[in-house]
Amino acid sequence: MTPRSPQSPPDGRPQDGQGRNGHDRKGRAAGPDRAAGQQRRPGRNAAGAPPERGAAVGRGISIPLMRGLWRTRVLGAWHVPAHGPVILAGNHSHNIDGPLLMGTAPRPVHFLVKKQAFIGPLDPFLRSIGQIAIDRENADRTAVTSALGVLEAGGVLGIFPEGTRSGGDFAELRAGLAYFAVRTGAPVVPVAVLGSARQGRIVRPLPPLRARVDIVFGEPFTAGDGSGRRTRSALDDATRQIQDRLTAHLAEARRATGR
Repeated sequence: MTPRSPQSPPDGRPQDGQGRNGHDRKGRAAGPDRAAGQQRRPGRNAAGAPPERGAAVGRGISIPLMRGLWRTRVLGAWHVPAHGPVILAGNHSHNIDGPLLMGTAPRPVHFLVKKQAFIGPLDPFLRSIGQIAIDRENADRTAVTSALGVLEAGGVLGIFPEGTRSGGDFAELRAGLAYFAVRTGAPVVPVAVLGSARQGRIVRPLPPLRARVDIVFGEPFTAGDGSGRRTRSALDDATRQIQDRLTAHLAEARRATGR
């Protein structure tokens, strides 16, 4: 995924009283106030952004489905800030990684999903649950605008920065994640999905029913040098920085889970 916009380059812990998922005992979101300019009335998003209530519905569908089919073990969910814009960056080795994250993240997530998935009845369904179609081969300003709108509204944007299903090891990252992180200043939370695919298979089957799948959220970090510059060299540096952080988190997640 290499989004472009008019401003993009040519190639384009929980606090006292909070639960482990960053919410209070009554289930209400807790944590620091949103950054200036990020406060919005509930149910209102920035222009071009899909409504958060759709992503909340998608999360509600995914929670019982993913936890019913497999034994999902979630570690570190409290690392996800309870308020404000956040980018979840996950490794991608199976098609179920997106639904798994939707059902285990502590907040509703809007994922950037390849446009080829939006076919037949899946098209209106995916859009209704707040997911964003993106053309990975060409500049897709509509998708970029929608993704930026999610972050501007203080929402959660989900990205698989490898761009497509791969070895799931962050070996090759596209520049899109760095662009969104540098432009908006949103913190990046690395996520490792482990056990969703069997290595060495050309066509990877679904994990066996009730098999254990681990989802490990890491500590948030800010990409770039803080200047907000979006030159090609600045985004290249930010991409390398992000890759180092994601790779280190994946290695730590594997050690912690024995995967």
